Amino acid sequence: MTNVVSINGLSKRFGRIQALNKVSFEVPSNSIFGLLGPNGAGKTTLFSIVADFLKADAGTIKVLGIDTRHISHLQGRLSTLPQDAQFQRNVPILDQLVFFRLLAGRTKKQAREEVIHSLELVGLKSVAKRRVRSLSHGMVKRLGISQAFLGHPEVILLDEPTAGLDPASARQIRDLIKQLQQRATIVVSSHNLAEIQELCDHVAILDHGNLVLAGSVDEITRADREYNLSLSRPLQNNELQQLTSIKGVRSIKMLSHPASQGKESADYLLTLNLSDDHLDQDAVIAPILRSLLDMSITPRKLTEGRSLETQFLEVTGAQADNP
Repeated sequence: MTNVVSINGLSKRFGRIQALNKVSFEVPSNSIFGLLGPNGAGKTTLFSIVADFLKADAGTIKVLGIDTRHISHLQGRLSTLPQDAQFQRNVPILDQLVFFRLLAGRTKKQAREEVIHSLELVGLKSVAKRRVRSLSHGMVKRLGISQAFLGHPEVILLDEPTAGLDPASARQIRDLIKQLQQRATIVVSSHNLAEIQELCDHVAILDHGNLVLAGSVDEITRADREYNLSLSRPLQNNELQQLTSIKGVRSIKMLSHPASQGKESADYLLTLNLSDDHLDQDAVIAPILRSLLDMSITPRKLTEGRSLETQFLEVTGAQADNP
C-alpha cells in the first residue's frame, strides 16, 4: 500500500512545552487515518505544521512525495479544515466559496459549478444564498467540510470536524467523510475514541507530544478485542473455565449480577486474543455460542466493545472522551 503522508522525526517546542517530540509515522493512500490523543497531545500542532501554518524545529513532512516546506507545490492537492474555521458572517455562502475558488485560479463559471457541487455533497445547496450568521452550528461545520471538498484534493486534513455537534449532526459529518474516502486520503484529528474506531481504518495515538502507538485499527485491537455478552443466567465456575479454555479467549469477566441489578440476565465482558495464529473472531465466537447453548444458557446480546479505548488508556493513562 502506498503511503501519501510521511512524517519523520517531527519536533516542535513552545517555550518549556515540548508539543511534538521526534514523531514519525506514515498515512496509507485512500485511508481514513485517525490522529488520536488527549487534549494537549500535539494533534493540532502537527496539523498546523503539515499545512505549513507553523514551522517545525526538526524533522520533515512529505505529502504526495512533496516536502511541505514547499507547500505551494501542493496547491489544489492538499486541503485543510482547521478546528475553528471562520467565515464572514454577513456574506452569502455561495459568494464566499466562489471567491476562494477564484483565488485558486478558476474561472467564475468553474468556481460556481465546483461550489454548487460541494454544497450539494454536504446538503447545503438549498441555503447557498443565505448568510453564515443565519446557519446553525452544525450547518457551519458542514460548510467547513464543503470548503475542504472544493476542487479535487488528494489529501484532506480535518481537525476535530465533529467537535461540539449533537449526535445526529456528528453522524452526518462522519457519513460525509466516509463518502469522500472514495477519492481522497483523509486524516481526522479527534479525542473521541468511539468515533475514531467507527470511522478510521488506521490510527496514530499521541500523548504529550510523543507517538505512543500507530498502525491499522484492526492490528491495534486484535490482541484485545472486546465484546459485551449478556446471558440468561450467571456462569458457574466450571462453565467459566470451559469457556476460557477455548482458543482465542483471553478472559470473561462479570459486569453485573441479576441479584444486584434486579435483572434476569448476567452481563459479561468477553476479551479475545486474536493475535496468535491469525485467528478469526468468528472462529472463536462460534464455539463460545455453541458451548453456551450446550449449557442451556441463552446468549441474549453480543456487541463489540471499545477495545481501542483499552489500548488508548493503557498507552496514555488518560480518560477517554466518549459520548
